[in-house]
This record gives sequence, structure tokens and C-alpha cells, in this order.
Amino acid sequence: QVQLVESGGGLVQAGGSLRLSCAASGRTFSTYAMGWFRQAPGKEREFVAQVVWRVGTTYYADSVKGRFTISRDNAKNTMYLQMNSLKPEDTAVYYCAARDYSGSAYSEASYNYWGQGTQVTVSS
Repeated sequence: QVQLVESGGGLVQAGGSLRLSCAASGRTFSTYAMGWFRQAPGKEREFVAQVVWRVGTTYYADSVKGRFTISRDNAKNTMYLQMNSLKPEDTAVYYCAARDYSGSAYSEASYNYWGQGTQVTVSS
């Protein structure tokens, strides 16, 4: 089992920045990739970004390309999401996820483990 704990959410004005963290513990040696998803009120959860743990390959949703950067610190078993130029439409609960196997980076079904989520609110 892998446990994931997110932190770093909060309230920020449009154009501002936040950095989310996701600390992983437990059976982390088997982790293939970790990612971020988000869910806005009344909407389905959607893919944001993913990093392949060992090699660092990254994937992004088109809506966040050029504004968000995903990274990881293997020694600390921690993943980050640096969010710049935030927009009100980025307001959502952000979830950290991890998976043990290759597969679609963009599909929730590919991920074995989920955090509880952290709220990000961007005011206009």
C-alpha cells in the first residue's frame, strides 16, 4: 500500500502562484508514476499532470501547459506541482495519485492510490 498526503493548497488571487506537495509513504519502491488530478464543483475529476517516477518524463493537460510544472524528489518520495499564472477556472480540489503500472497517464482508472485532496481557490 502507498499513502499519499497533499499540502499547499489555499486562496490566491488570479495571476498568483501556489505550490502543491504530495508526500508518499509505504510501499513506494513499486511506484511507476504519480500525478495530479483536480475536480471543480459540479464537474468531473480531470487530469492535470503526471511524472514517471524513475525517469522524470512529464505529461500535462493542455489547459495547464506553460503555467504548471510537475516535479519530484525521489529521495524525499515527494511530488510537487508549481502553479503559476493561476486563473479562476483553476479553482478545484487537487488530488495526488500514484500507480504501480504503465498505462494511460490521463485516466483515473490507471491509478491505484489517491490522496484526500487539497483545495485551491483562485479569486478574480
